[in-house]
Amino acid sequence: MASAEVLNAPGIPSLKNDVSGHLPKLRSNQGNYVAPSSTGWMRPTPSDTPLDEMRKRFHDEGYVWIKHVIPRDVVYDMREHYFSHFAHTGMLSTNISPRDGIFNASSDPTSHQGIGGVPVDSTNALLDAAHADPTYRTFLAHPSLRAFIRQFTGWKQERIVDRAMLRHNCPGSQSTGIHYDQYFLRDGDDEFLTAWVPIGDCAATGGGLMYLENSTSLGRDLESEFLKKAEHLPKKERIDAFNQFMAKDGFMSHDAVEFQEMNREKVGRWLVGDYEAGDVVFHNPWMVHAATKNEDVLGRIRLASDLRFYEEGAKLDPRWMKIWTHDDGL
Repeated sequence: MASAEVLNAPGIPSLKNDVSGHLPKLRSNQGNYVAPSSTGWMRPTPSDTPLDEMRKRFHDEGYVWIKHVIPRDVVYDMREHYFSHFAHTGMLSTNISPRDGIFNASSDPTSHQGIGGVPVDSTNALLDAAHADPTYRTFLAHPSLRAFIRQFTGWKQERIVDRAMLRHNCPGSQSTGIHYDQYFLRDGDDEFLTAWVPIGDCAATGGGLMYLENSTSLGRDLESEFLKKAEHLPKKERIDAFNQFMAKDGFMSHDAVEFQEMNREKVGRWLVGDYEAGDVVFHNPWMVHAATKNEDVLGRIRLASDLRFYEEGAKLDPRWMKIWTHDDGL
């Protein structure tokens, strides 16, 4: 049951990233909790930070977490709109606004999985509709987000791939495994910007993204290895994230502890943050990341969208220039 604070607020109360406090207990879809020595806090970057400093952080760290890019109310309007379409499914706690998106604890989370899990047929139909919904498409074009991207990159005009994704992750359900973005978009230029947008506040243990510190070089090395192994394959198979040399579900692993241990000489800690509605995390195509297991103490469903931006004129992966559907094979 949600607290009175949640019930009475127009949105979930703001989170404060506890960069000096105790570390959260993190785990991925499978495996044990990540040891505290292998866990760290991401560095939040205020939106008024000089652009040169933002760009340096992005270059050096592979990501930059920008605070308050999109107005908070706009984000919660999107959250309410999305969950309103799922109100009849039993996913949401009763007598609480869809704006809060609290999971119905008496329901089976495996019956309400989103992208990254294995959605049931009725959920797939709702997901297809949500991705084509005009409200969502308008949200993707929010002027504050687009203006920031042009300022940050120096591009005169950005281009978003049509295959943006909405991912909800109920407490206890399966979510996004360990990956880097480039191997899903191999038929386009490898210089693009991913924007991960939490749609609502998301605590560190609430199913948001965690990033593997210093993993950009690892992502590049792994992709070189994958491409070398697949160089004899026809192009259609070579660019496929599900080809014979990749994991069957497109992810490199679902076990954060095991993956980190396998690559311990090349990478650092798993980094995470207490994300607020309006924040955006930007990362490069090679940065290794995954979703944490949603163990939110308030029962909040994690909702987020991941977007890919290119500079106008870049070569885009044509497979990604269609709106996401559950059966598109990507």
